[in-house]
Amino acid sequence: MDTNTNTNTQTMTVGAMRERLIAKAAEDGTFRARLLADPKDAVRDELGVKVPDEFTIAVHEETANTGHLVLPPSAELDEAALEQVAGGDGWDVSNLYASDPTQYG
Repeated sequence: MDTNTNTNTQTMTVGAMRERLIAKAAEDGTFRARLLADPKDAVRDELGVKVPDEFTIAVHEETANTGHLVLPPSAELDEAALEQVAGGDGWDVSNLYASDPTQYG
């Protein structure tokens, strides 16, 4: 991982991070395979971002006869989601950036 990765990604939007990962996967077959096999580790190593255990990243590869449609979250919130919103217990992105990448186990 580049030593400046954390600094560069701390100001990136999620969309910009996604674009960076897609671009790297398009040019680096080894990275593409890692991203498909273990997205959280690939994201951590490339962007210096630790993805929380409770958050899932699904990576899909389109083929000539397969496409993917990604839907936004449902407008209806379940009871647990309502508690998080009301209580302000959201996902604090500032905690995703690791100053020491060796802290991941």
